[in-house]
Amino acid sequence: MTDTDSLCEALKAISVSTELIEEELKPHLDTVLAALLEKKKDAAIDVAKSGILPILAQALQRKSSLSCQVALVVAEMAREDSAREALAQLDVADVLIFQLKQAPDAERRHVILEILGSLGESDTLKLQFAESGVPEALSEMIRSLQGGSDPHDLCSIKIASNLMVSLLLGDESMQKCFGEGSGLVYQDVLSWLQSSNTQLQLSGALAIANFARNDSNCVKMLDLGVVPHILTLLEQHVDEGDVSVQHAGLSALRNLAIPATNKVRMLEDGVTDRIKTLLRSDMPPVQFKLLGTLRMMVDGHEEAALVLGRDADLLDRIMEWCEAKDHAGVRGEASRLLAALIRHSQNSEVVREVARANGIRHLVSMASSEHVIMQNEALVALAIASAIDIESMKDPFGEADLLPMLKKMLEDPVGAVEVKFSALGLICSLANSSVMKEALNSVNMKESISKLTDHSSSKLASQASSILTVLGDTS
Repeated sequence: MTDTDSLCEALKAISVSTELIEEELKPHLDTVLAALLEKKKDAAIDVAKSGILPILAQALQRKSSLSCQVALVVAEMAREDSAREALAQLDVADVLIFQLKQAPDAERRHVILEILGSLGESDTLKLQFAESGVPEALSEMIRSLQGGSDPHDLCSIKIASNLMVSLLLGDESMQKCFGEGSGLVYQDVLSWLQSSNTQLQLSGALAIANFARNDSNCVKMLDLGVVPHILTLLEQHVDEGDVSVQHAGLSALRNLAIPATNKVRMLEDGVTDRIKTLLRSDMPPVQFKLLGTLRMMVDGHEEAALVLGRDADLLDRIMEWCEAKDHAGVRGEASRLLAALIRHSQNSEVVREVARANGIRHLVSMASSEHVIMQNEALVALAIASAIDIESMKDPFGEADLLPMLKKMLEDPVGAVEVKFSALGLICSLANSSVMKEALNSVNMKESISKLTDHSSSKLASQASSILTVLGDTS
């Protein structure tokens, strides 16, 4: 008998079984499991089509010596896209919760958690699981295992907390678990932040970042006092701490800082002062996420930009990161934060501090980035700085060869229209200074600008014509 025949025979025997007699089913389950484990061609599809899945689900609804074997078959099926949909139709959440609670040992727990993890990749099943109480069951299991040192239990905690974070990736399932901040799952996640278990700290921070995916949740969590817990967690890991925990904690803070009202409150609560302790971190992933978090804090928030933009120690550290040789992401985020401080403060003191720290050359360099959004941010910041304090800008602009770069930018045949427009805005700002206007004319900037007066973008063409007038070309 071939392997295919054996599988067909086993599936047929299971499908016609009216009573779940263990002695009769065990050899057939062995055959099915072997076919799945060995990745026999179309085995998972054949099992899904055979109609035995409801029988397997029924077997999982009770205590039985077959439970482990049935769970292993279901676990293998859950890995296959072709079978996942069939399992989803069975509404297996209740059965799996039952098995999780009845699991006699870590091995059985891990099999059930693996099934939940595989099935939970579907957004539809994430919601089904949330509505059926899977997150609460995971929380309960974690609570029961906390405080011990058994490696199997610690492994279960890791798998279950990772699964919880995964279930929160679905918008509807996340909202259900949040429960306006009063849900059991959210309360347990808060306790994870205060746990001594690094894995739970990590999962807790990631879960908070997932809850903070809409403004109303962010505002509610700030009301409920989540931020001090995150800051305390970050401070625990500043020196020789866990990089993943710091990264996750900063992600949570960044998301929480997105609503405008939260920015004000977080500044008042001293968040920027406390997270600056992370400035001494020498880990690029932490540096990258810290810079992004600070940039979100100042986005559209003048007061935060003023406070940070006048902080000499912060600016000096940003300058170091602007020159990070081995991490382009850190370099980019450092330059973007520098530009954001000027753009959102529009303050002469901040401009002078950035110039003092030798930051203007980094903004000029950023303006020639390959990323359009970074080019625009740099050009707008430089235009604002020029309008506020051109005297502080003259020498850095000359040293960084700004004007030749702008000329090249305007003449680039494939350059983005929005970048050319921002470049013209900077040139317009520079032209308000007699010294800079002379410098613009010395590199024949008018020639480059005049080529844009018949550009297909009427907005760009109009801007070019206006600036030619400013530069003295009235023809």
